[in-house]
Amino acid sequence: MEILIPLAFFAMIAAIVIAPRYFRSQERQKMAETLRAAIERGQPLPQEMVDAMSTNVRSPALPPSPQRDLRTGIVWIAVALGLVALGLIVGFEEPDAAYWFLGFAAFPGFIGLAFVILGLINKPKS
Repeated sequence: MEILIPLAFFAMIAAIVIAPRYFRSQERQKMAETLRAAIERGQPLPQEMVDAMSTNVRSPALPPSPQRDLRTGIVWIAVALGLVALGLIVGFEEPDAAYWFLGFAAFPGFIGLAFVILGLINKPKS
């Protein structure tokens, strides 16, 4: 029974990451089917539909910017601080558990620190 709590925690994180991608994929697939049916019937494509298909598409050619690195780093550091706070709260009841949370918080903390350093080192390209 004790293993269910950590499994539920990681399952929740996975669901938060995977669910939006899955639903976005389903939406795009339905849109593509609608476009295919319209093209097969010889109907003109509405500009709104073409615009909807091209929104929220990241171009892989876009280089990372220092501002984006700083924002990403700040978010990762905030996640680490949240884990530290959770560890301190849990530590009141179970003192040994605080060390685990502090250890887990080190991973997003150092990732965030690396992004912040990259954001400060890289100069914006003009």
